[in-house]
Amino acid sequence: MQIRVHADTSELAAAAATEAAARIRSAIHARGRARIVAATGASQIAFLDRLVREPDLDWGAVEMFHLDEYIGLSAEHPASFRRYLLERLIGPAGITRYHLLDDQGDPARVCREVGARLREEPVDVAFVGIGENAHLAFNDPPADFETTAPYILVDLDRRCRQQQVGEGWFPTLEDVPSSAISMSVRQILQASAIVCVVPDLRKAEAVRASLEDPIDARTPASILRTHPDITMHLDRESASRLTARQADTPD
Repeated sequence: MQIRVHADTSELAAAAATEAAARIRSAIHARGRARIVAATGASQIAFLDRLVREPDLDWGAVEMFHLDEYIGLSAEHPASFRRYLLERLIGPAGITRYHLLDDQGDPARVCREVGARLREEPVDVAFVGIGENAHLAFNDPPADFETTAPYILVDLDRRCRQQQVGEGWFPTLEDVPSSAISMSVRQILQASAIVCVVPDLRKAEAVRASLEDPIDARTPASILRTHPDITMHLDRESASRLTARQADTPD
């Protein structure tokens, strides 16, 4: 694992976008196409804004998969991750091949159908974040580290739901859906490379636990340390609780 600590969120976003674009270009050069997984949420906004403006990137050769989505939320809702991706990545980049998790009807069927497409070929790079409770995608603690299903149905814990209120996506806790579709932990780890983007002081304890505590389902993002090719991009605030060794020296 490489840990890169940047001066601020802007510098973090620029560096992560440069790396992500290079990964995509490399896959296109090697195979003529690239398959990516995209995360959402407030922590990814600056990163995606920079990524879609990266030069010489053939988005027409990119196939994108959705990381997670609330159950029972319309695509028009301001907190919908489908809307988020359409407005912040798919539309601006011009991606024409994408698979969104539209649960309007049968979430289990969506898991099966999108999961089957996902498994057709390897994913070149996954973009992920870490939640305030150290969740990975919507795999809240204690996360399922064993299932090999590509997508699973999950219940969202109170801290995860409170984070969505704190970020301004919902007015009250009661407005936040209590369940979601999430890419499984094992499926995320199947990506050839992972670019993890984690800014902000409110993520500092989750970052510390994920990098310094034992790998454990109670700290879902700790599992990222088992991946052979991952870069975690932090800013000074999100890295503020790391030991000097962790913060200053990439592994």
